[in-house]
Amino acid sequence: MTDNILHESLASTQLDKVQRGHYAVDPIHTRVLFSLSHFGISTFFGEFTGVQGSLQVDPARLSDALIKIAIPVGEVHTSNKVLDEELKGADWLDAARFPMVTFVSSAVARLADGSLAVTGALTLHGVTQEVALSATFHGSGVNPVKDVYTIGFDITGRVRRSDFGVTRSLPLIGDELQLTAGVALELVRVRA
Repeated sequence: MTDNILHESLASTQLDKVQRGHYAVDPIHTRVLFSLSHFGISTFFGEFTGVQGSLQVDPARLSDALIKIAIPVGEVHTSNKVLDEELKGADWLDAARFPMVTFVSSAVARLADGSLAVTGALTLHGVTQEVALSATFHGSGVNPVKDVYTIGFDITGRVRRSDFGVTRSLPLIGDELQLTAGVALELVRVRA
């Protein structure tokens, strides 16, 4: 019953009907997951929480959208506290020197299937590389708990950690990271 009420409260599942304006990431309902090969035997998973960021968007001009994301390296979680601390250390992500992973979009394009191709600058471990991501829109509407207009996307992509200077344990631990983010954004200001 609750799921039906929540679903019915959403104004739209169409990206074209999103309110234009400036949005802020809702860090409580946003997660960035990563996975990579573990010794070529299994897939290992982890996540980052505490994500910050913003989106400026006008659905009539999606190519002008601007996405900025900041991910605190110190908020890496793998369900193993010893490994979490190791990943924050100098041999891996070096959170003391590089406390944030950032992404700033440079191009957004709508594809034939309705998804979005998002290109931008990803900075990780002090190295900036252009990356291509894919975004899928879920829905928009007033969050019935917070009474705030909210929109949501899933974002996926792949990067090689070695491209960013994170080379510890290669090739035993996989080079390619699969990234998946569930992002909720709350309307802060309507754009004129």
